[in-house]
Amino acid sequence: MDIASDEPGGALAVGQRFHKAFHFDEEGIRAFAAAAGDTNPLHHDREAAERSRYGGIIASGTHYTALMMGLVADYFAREGEAVGLEFSFQFKKAVPAGSTMLAEWTIIELDRNDKLGGYIVHLSGTLKSGEIVHVTAAGKALSI
Repeated sequence: MDIASDEPGGALAVGQRFHKAFHFDEEGIRAFAAAAGDTNPLHHDREAAERSRYGGIIASGTHYTALMMGLVADYFAREGEAVGLEFSFQFKKAVPAGSTMLAEWTIIELDRNDKLGGYIVHLSGTLKSGEIVHVTAAGKALSI
């Protein structure tokens, strides 16, 4: 799915939102965890994961946080130069294999920074399935 936004193109604005859906299947979860060096059996071993409190394979936190940060980079780089400055995440609920999640970011503040030659964009984000929030996030990016 392509990135969707409340405001296609144009100037940044407080309240502007953008989002993208991501599907997490077992194969993708295993591949990402292996590439990231995450050997936790919850991401690789179906039998061990089924015996756990999660009842099956779950995605690694590095997997969905990377996708969420990548969404920010992709969105802002479409209009010019952009770099992430800082991100924080709170994991509320595991992301199970077979689920489709919606990552959404909202611009909550814009600060002009003449020294850096652009705007520091303050963001609030979520990763959710329907109304169930799995991750909350905050971030800052420089948009030039």
